[in-house]
Amino acid sequence: MNNDHEKENAAIASLNYVTEDCILGIGTGSTVNYLIDHLDRVKHKIKSIVSSSIDSTKRLKNAGFIVDELSSVGKPNLYIDGADEVTNHLHMIKGGGGALTREKIIANASEKIICIAHNSKLVDILGRFPLPIEVIPMAKSFVAREIAILGGQAELRHGFVTDNGNIILDVHNLKILNPPELEKRINNIAGVVTNGIFSLRPADLLIIGHGEEIKVYKKE
Repeated sequence: MNNDHEKENAAIASLNYVTEDCILGIGTGSTVNYLIDHLDRVKHKIKSIVSSSIDSTKRLKNAGFIVDELSSVGKPNLYIDGADEVTNHLHMIKGGGGALTREKIIANASEKIICIAHNSKLVDILGRFPLPIEVIPMAKSFVAREIAILGGQAELRHGFVTDNGNIILDVHNLKILNPPELEKRINNIAGVVTNGIFSLRPADLLIIGHGEEIKVYKKE
């Protein structure tokens, strides 16, 4: 069983949680692309859609959906997105695709968050995947020095600019034993827009594709 099939199975399973008149938030990435590909199955239940990235917005529009602005729809009922890593506590690292800030905004605005992923994304401790941080360009060196104090090695994501016009620093060699504390600490560094730890507002539900099976984890 390959990862793509597990991603698709998880994405399809998440459609069961789309309720009538749903204001739906859509994330970004390869797993979410499968979700968008199958979203017409529940189109009749969707009142409006908001998107976390230019790429997802384009894909949704190509699939025949109208994409609204978050400011015009109020509070999304449900936000569905993938993760680069996720624990049993439903803490996540996100931002491999660079959309972490808009993802975090919609996630925090939503009533419920569902994470969809394939089995290899489930980990005991966050940090093997480099932690993305969106940074205002002039603060690049300063933020990198502050991250070094925390024990991480910040590497510029070359040739990449976020949808907000900023840069991404990918931080290696962090073992994230206390995700909420580190999320707050990094966000308090001047010049950081946000970082890819999603633990202060974790997922409410995790749907994992594991072979032909679906495993569901709920927030404790």
